Amino acid sequence: MTLILAGQGNPGPKYEKNRHNVGFMAMDAIARRWATSPWRARFQGLACEGQVETPDGPVKLLMLKPQTFYNESGRSVGEAVRFFKLKPADVIVFHDEIDLAPGRFRMKTGGGAAGNNGIRSITAQVGADFRRARIGVGHPGDKDAVMHYVLGDFHKVDRVWLDPMLDALADALPFAAAGDDERYQAEVMRLAPAAKADPRKQARDDGEA
Repeated sequence: MTLILAGQGNPGPKYEKNRHNVGFMAMDAIARRWATSPWRARFQGLACEGQVETPDGPVKLLMLKPQTFYNESGRSVGEAVRFFKLKPADVIVFHDEIDLAPGRFRMKTGGGAAGNNGIRSITAQVGADFRRARIGVGHPGDKDAVMHYVLGDFHKVDRVWLDPMLDALADALPFAAAGDDERYQAEVMRLAPAAKADPRKQARDDGEA
């Protein structure tokens, strides 16, 4: 069995620390933990392969960072799905979620795009019933500020929850590979408890950009 793990983000150093790129950050963390091959150009993206053991046996992993830009993620993911002849349930997309507080994490299968053009693009290519690993980054409080916010870099204080979150996404992955998304979600949140205070407020209090 092959499981595709796709992170959403924008290519290049200009965007690498953006909130919008937390999906790429998740792929890098998972690759450090489970990859057996180097990143290389494939499926209109950067891809590497690995393997994780589950109670039902080994599951092959394809970690994918689309290089088509965030809003066209589906072009890359769709190409990989068709190559491996997989179903939407064999795909987990890791992405930023403004409707979750910073440091919160939720798994979801199917549903609408909720304004996420990258999710809309993937849905157009593979159907809606893929699995979504939603990494909370918080909301700026004004819908007109959302684009500037997600294309902004994480604050230094965000590392308090972000680094443990990325490690937890990698360490708990066998549960997701086994198809137990509820257990995966619970284990990630156990390993990386959400920040008790909003790091953006703390940053303002500390006078940090």
